[in-house]
Amino acid sequence: MRALRIDNLPPSAHQELVELYQATKLPRIRTRAQMILLSAEQALKAPQIALIVRESERTIQRWLKRYQAEGINGLQDAPKSGKPSKVSLSYRQQLLSSVRQRPRNLGLEFSLWTLARLADYLAEQTGVRLSQEGVRLQLKAMEIVLSRPQHKISSPDPDYLVKKRRLKTRETS
Repeated sequence: MRALRIDNLPPSAHQELVELYQATKLPRIRTRAQMILLSAEQALKAPQIALIVRESERTIQRWLKRYQAEGINGLQDAPKSGKPSKVSLSYRQQLLSSVRQRPRNLGLEFSLWTLARLADYLAEQTGVRLSQEGVRLQLKAMEIVLSRPQHKISSPDPDYLVKKRRLKTRETS
């Protein structure tokens, strides 16, 4: 494979790359812009760029070719193939709103949410049926975990904690 390099980059294209490199929050896009800038500014070839950005030579060559063919727009991710997600922003908002409320407040006959109950309730509300695992993954993405409630045994007796400690020390002795 012959060495590929970006030569004679017009000042406007160079400025676009620099702005993309500085403004993007996506590491993949920043690395791609860096590859092009290293080739154009320092006349580096794919093996040298690969050492700097820690990507394979093949990857460097692919992005250099794509930049030459499509320009700065070629550095963006291509559209993904496959079936579009069933989960929309409104579904996520409904899920978050529901899980933050007690089921009884929503007119349901139970007190605690389970994944199955959430999936059923949201299917009724939104018309979108997700599996229990699908609901769990959506909750995980929002950093919410459904778990069993932890029951704490207590007593109105003011000396309850003292008595409880006494029992524990007797059991360990």
